[in-house]
Amino acid sequence: MIGPSDAAYAASLVDRLAALPPEDRRAIFSELPDDVCAQALYTWELWARPDQLPPPGEWRVWLLRSGRGAGKTRTGAEWVRKHIEAGTYRRVALVGRTWADVRDVMVEGESGILAVSKPWVYPAYEPSRRRLVWPNGAIAKLYSAEEPDLLRGPQHDAAWCDELASWRAPETWDNLMMGLRLGTDPRCVVTTTPRPTKLIRTLIAKKTTVETRASTYANRANLAAAFFDDIVSVYEGTRLGRQEIYGELLEDVPGALWSHARIDEARLSEAPRNLTRVVVAVDPAVSSGENSDETGICVVALGEDKHGYVLADRSGRYSPHRWGELVIKLYHDYEANHVVAEGNNGGEIVKDLLQAIDSGVPVRMVHASRGKFVRAEPISSLYEQGRVHHVGSFPELEDQMASFTPDLDRTTQGSPDRVDALVWGLSEVMLQWVTHTAGSIKYA
Repeated sequence: MIGPSDAAYAASLVDRLAALPPEDRRAIFSELPDDVCAQALYTWELWARPDQLPPPGEWRVWLLRSGRGAGKTRTGAEWVRKHIEAGTYRRVALVGRTWADVRDVMVEGESGILAVSKPWVYPAYEPSRRRLVWPNGAIAKLYSAEEPDLLRGPQHDAAWCDELASWRAPETWDNLMMGLRLGTDPRCVVTTTPRPTKLIRTLIAKKTTVETRASTYANRANLAAAFFDDIVSVYEGTRLGRQEIYGELLEDVPGALWSHARIDEARLSEAPRNLTRVVVAVDPAVSSGENSDETGICVVALGEDKHGYVLADRSGRYSPHRWGELVIKLYHDYEANHVVAEGNNGGEIVKDLLQAIDSGVPVRMVHASRGKFVRAEPISSLYEQGRVHHVGSFPELEDQMASFTPDLDRTTQGSPDRVDALVWGLSEVMLQWVTHTAGSIKYA
């Protein structure tokens, strides 16, 4: 192991090498002793941008609000690695949007903890026990934000939370914070592309939170040129681009039928037990290509209190058979009364597809005779009255709702397929002016 003087030499060397072209830098490194190269390569402070380094002060939460590909995952992984190797923290919580995200991004990803760890101080990854164990005895436990109860008992002295704005169960954060109580200075790093959720707005407003921000362009040297040519350039100058590229926290769109604040006010962590009616609503896409619209799929219910409950949003880009299988699965999982599907695109083909997969599932077709915005207005009114509740958080759906205006521009925002499915479903279970004839529904 190299000593202090060698470490100082390595730091000075890397400062000079940083200004050289990558090819020259690699050539010089190939001539240096292995221990000097290793010391330099694993000294994050020598390579990080200022916004990727921990801010000074006595903060409780460090919020990295960044665009896609800005390097926030690497920042979170390096923060965990540094403090565990230094012995500052010994019981760390790693919390991601889903189990797959924790494993594939935070732990095993190209910028995850395993990738940035020193070979001579490498943690043992125990997937079956959902944890990482370092040679010094420090442990990082893995958690999914979809299972908040797993964080009710454990205690930690540090935490790294990834994509907090997309967590579907906001109470996961509350449980984590209640257990972040070990040691003398427990802290949490949050890496996320922002959405104006209640949790994010509350977190920003706290005096114990500090923020750093970065755009996708800040990390351009480490991203593929095709990513900027094919993806980033398409969203430049758009509202979505401001959020996903520049990490801006966007306010609600003037004239939109819904607001994030209104949705948050009525949000629940769980649905009432006595639901009188449950439907799976589908707004099928015409095609299933890479650039096609999404198939909107929402599960909604009516309670004994005559309030509506949004139980799931499983919208996405699927082949017809794939979304058909998913709809049938949701029908059984939620013990739904029936499936309601828009028939304007495909007509009876949609019904035939679903019943070919499972002939026992009742399917009602709906046909729109008015525009999307007009159909959505009565549902928006129910939200204003506090009669519709989202059970958990559905970020993609809620972003689409809060951007849904009469002059929706398909070229910049896409078709509001999630909203369409939501409207079909809530109209089916809540509105009384729907007429049923011969297994189909027509809205006036």
